[in-house]
Amino acid sequence: MKKLVSIVIPAYNEDDNIFVIAESIKSVFSAINYDYEIILVDDGSADHTLEKIKDYALTAENIFFLEFSKNFGHQLAVKAGMDHAFGDCVISMDCDMQHPPELIPEMLQKWEEGFEVVYTVREEDKNLSKGKRSSSSLFYKLLNWLSDIDLEPGAADFRLLDQKVVNVFRNFHENEPFLRGLVKWLGFKQYAIRYNPAARFSGKSKYTIKKMFRLALHGVTSFSIKPLYSAVYLGFILSFASVLYIPYIIYAFVKGVEVSGWASVIMTIVFFGGLQLIILGIIGIYVGKMFMQTKNRPNYIIRSTNIPNK
Repeated sequence: MKKLVSIVIPAYNEDDNIFVIAESIKSVFSAINYDYEIILVDDGSADHTLEKIKDYALTAENIFFLEFSKNFGHQLAVKAGMDHAFGDCVISMDCDMQHPPELIPEMLQKWEEGFEVVYTVREEDKNLSKGKRSSSSLFYKLLNWLSDIDLEPGAADFRLLDQKVVNVFRNFHENEPFLRGLVKWLGFKQYAIRYNPAARFSGKSKYTIKKMFRLALHGVTSFSIKPLYSAVYLGFILSFASVLYIPYIIYAFVKGVEVSGWASVIMTIVFFGGLQLIILGIIGIYVGKMFMQTKNRPNYIIRSTNIPNK
């Protein structure tokens, strides 16, 4: 009996890519001895993505979909797909063809060798703008410096998980999951495959610099309290620095030296005021995450699906 491979693909405004990615996966599996199913997760698309998914699902019995009631985000779309994937292993990949399906046989080979997590690391794409490459590099440096996990630069959401690992994932109910970090944190026997990203077939990147920065914050605050310690250390350093200023004040008082300059005073007030806001913001992020988690709301809402109850 052939092993079943579940492939989870989140889709947000990807109507031109649905047929291409599904047919590419079909071509790959026609040459290897595995059964497969594709689970497409429509993440509240505003175009014709859902219609294209439903039309394609009518052409084969192994094409399934989940329709979100609204846009819940890429990470939760992947999580939802894994929650409903019961193959012997689960592969998650993007819809835009930048995650080459041709890499799937190598991932399956490593899985058969005993690796329970086979993840991919993207080589630097020289075709990307300098700003995009710099922001991506800064993302990983910031994440690794401030958090308790160590992600390789270029680590992607193109990965294979054994079903035993997916079963663990189903027990996670974080309202803002950072899957790359969770995969590293889980442990298990892992193997990394480096690859060169293919050209995007259609559409544009959904990860703007703003979203990359937000994702980095989620990653750091999900796996570490180092920012809180950093705020404490910074407070001690500045307090010590202010103590060193006391001898100058005494000297100026004794010698009658005029301490003038409202500009320097204003600058100091603004600096420390801004610093306090940053520290309060760091604390606020952690408090906010606890607040949202304690609400215990569902992480996502499925409006419709063609997946039978299992």
